[in-house]
Amino acid sequence: MTDTTRTADTAGRRPGSGHPHGAVSGLDAAGGLGVVELTWRPYRTRGRQLVDHYEVHELSAAGGTLLARTLFPHHAHLVGPEPATRRYTVVAVLDSGARTRPARPVAAVNERSVAAGRAVAQVGAFDHRGLEFALSPNLSARYPAAFPQDVDFRHGTSDPARDWCYLHPGPADSWAGRREHTFTLRFDLPVAPERDLGFALWLIDAHASAAGTAELALGGRAVTTLEFRGGATRGSLEGDATRPGSVLKPSYYELPLAADLFTAGENVLTLRKTSGSWIAYDALGVFAPE
Repeated sequence: MTDTTRTADTAGRRPGSGHPHGAVSGLDAAGGLGVVELTWRPYRTRGRQLVDHYEVHELSAAGGTLLARTLFPHHAHLVGPEPATRRYTVVAVLDSGARTRPARPVAAVNERSVAAGRAVAQVGAFDHRGLEFALSPNLSARYPAAFPQDVDFRHGTSDPARDWCYLHPGPADSWAGRREHTFTLRFDLPVAPERDLGFALWLIDAHASAAGTAELALGGRAVTTLEFRGGATRGSLEGDATRPGSVLKPSYYELPLAADLFTAGENVLTLRKTSGSWIAYDALGVFAPE
């Protein structure tokens, strides 16, 4: 659960001695692509008291920000493409309403995403939301009528709210005709690049058991086959993985694109869903390193 409420309760306070409820221990933070994974040891209460929930806080010079309340001893903090150092602590809240001391703070740096570079062509914002896309958040049944020839999007001209569907169906989806579907991204380059570019595809969710595969191609030349990780099968109905209580399972796919795949003038990138069911978009694009 995500909550951006400011709180002074954990604003970098140094744990004192003699607190009747001790502190959460074993807090660890590991930075990844688009996420910082937090884990800690389950808090052991005294007597008959039980842990009602945990509060996860991000610390800063200005104090503490409540990120989430969770029943479990772990939390995934969704972050953006740019790397940054973040500090965290955790408090256990007991069923009596009593609170433990803050856990010893830990810090982590998230990985730098390809999307932190200069955008050559981009669709959507890398923010763990897909609400800017057509038919979002739950109108996928209208896809056959809205996109009879699938998605064909031109960077700089097309509008994501009208021209890029939030959901990319696959051959397993009866509501989309049980066939392969190709999403096309067109963009112009004044000159062919001298250095390799990068491709970034962030999803907010995918079908849990049949996420399947897609072929990525550029200029009609196959680049790779992406194998998607199973999601929560909720991305067809909701579009914000940062919403409090969201069960969406974001995933991230990034790879280099050789310079000789590109040409001066129009370039055509395609993502053809070759097996399985749907994926739900956060954002995608081609980027130059900075």
